[in-house]
Amino acid sequence: MRPLKVGIQLPEVEREVRWPELRAMALAAEEIGLDSVWVGDHLLYRDPQLGARGPWEAWSLLAALAAATVRVELGPLVACTAFHNPALLAKQAATVDELSQGRLILGLGAGWNRVEFDAFGIPYDHRVSRFDEALTIIRRLLAGEEVSFAGVYHQTDAAVLLPAPARPGGIPLMIGSIGERMLQLGLPHASAWNAWYTWFGNSPEGYRSLRARVDVACRQVGRDPATVERSVALMVGFHDAVGRTSFEPDSPLSALPGDDPDATAAALRALAAEGVSHVQLVLDPITRESIERLSPVLQRLG
Repeated sequence: MRPLKVGIQLPEVEREVRWPELRAMALAAEEIGLDSVWVGDHLLYRDPQLGARGPWEAWSLLAALAAATVRVELGPLVACTAFHNPALLAKQAATVDELSQGRLILGLGAGWNRVEFDAFGIPYDHRVSRFDEALTIIRRLLAGEEVSFAGVYHQTDAAVLLPAPARPGGIPLMIGSIGERMLQLGLPHASAWNAWYTWFGNSPEGYRSLRARVDVACRQVGRDPATVERSVALMVGFHDAVGRTSFEPDSPLSALPGDDPDATAAALRALAAEGVSHVQLVLDPITRESIERLSPVLQRLG
């Protein structure tokens, strides 16, 4: 039995990818035994050297992936609550969970890339306060409540999800943030917490300090840290890596060596020993062939 779940993130803006290739990648993930497939929730990136690039809309893509796959868990990594009316986002999540027959993990965050906010006319101010209100509406609707909410940024009037979500126990919520206030808002309600690989140096050693920060935040909100699942995104590079072009401002990091399955499996085992239960691999290059190259890593994990 594997010590942790292993998934992949599909291409976002590394290059332009059409649906037939995205579908083929998701099916390859199922075929080799990966546990999950994830998509980013972004609208637009702009870079002085690379120009403008954008991904497909996340929830439309998740619905298509739900119909195309049969086993893997699916989720946004992570959904930006600012891009969506929160009640409608809850409705979209419930619909994708129904289409996938209970395979959705609802990752949520407040967003960070101001370029896309401005381009699409979405307010960038008070993002965490907006997230707070959105999370309240989303989690209550997904719990089956009729929700009337009069917030500063969001309002509902006897909103309810019908048909009612049928998944026993509800859709798991995953919070993607290391901000102190975001952790305070999300951890009382989340099933899981997620960290992006640039936040901890893409290494098991770097993850340790983040784990301690989340443990402290759990205790501050009265939550047993052991009850919050930990997941992380990890960068894995192969010999034909082209360099990611997602316009991340962080310094270049060392990718896990995808061509060395023993080393990559060892890093995953080290993260599992630190309490990580789910990883989302970000591949360079991100192709069907790269996904298939992960098979030896999975074999070594058991």
